[in-house]
Amino acid sequence: MRVTSLHKLSLSILVTLLAMMLLLIATGADAVDESAKSKFTVDDHSFKCISAMTPARHFYVDNLLGNLEGTLAVAKSGVGDYPEGSVVQLVPTEIMVKHEKGFNAETRDWEFFLIKADKDGSKILSRGFAEVNNQFGMNCFACHIHAKPQYDFICEQGHGCDPIPLTRPMLAALQRTDPRCMNHPPLSAEDAQALKDLGEVFKSLKGGGKNP
Repeated sequence: MRVTSLHKLSLSILVTLLAMMLLLIATGADAVDESAKSKFTVDDHSFKCISAMTPARHFYVDNLLGNLEGTLAVAKSGVGDYPEGSVVQLVPTEIMVKHEKGFNAETRDWEFFLIKADKDGSKILSRGFAEVNNQFGMNCFACHIHAKPQYDFICEQGHGCDPIPLTRPMLAALQRTDPRCMNHPPLSAEDAQALKDLGEVFKSLKGGGKNP
């Protein structure tokens, strides 16, 4: 009987220890999940008319935490790490947002967004890190991963990213057609030609071109 009692006691202690271990593991997992959450919310209302953002050379920037000065300084210099909250946008439907350091090491803490833009505002269609594709099914991460470290995942000519078949006039014309913007100037003849050329590029991309 005594041996049986000790055996039962040992099993009881073992069960208790296992329960404590499971609790610690669960608590640790919760802590990891909590640390992965962003300090700020990004939703449909976070994005606005591209020309209402601040121009930096040939693209536009913003900062969701109010640190526009810090974001603009890096954008204008062309090198360095963007501060958290930074928003970088080249075309109306594709956006990059910088989270706090350590949020996602694989993408240097950038999150990619594919949105629908119309006169009523913005709607997020897809968001994430290495898994987000643009409207042509091309992976954003696969292009930006090639940017040299000093450019903080930003792709421009000479940054190491694969070249894109879009010219600066095409991009500028596309920016001026953002349907969220109410006060666009009339498109010039140059804009009209650039958009026509852009349409041909889009057809080739849909047929299976390189990552933009």
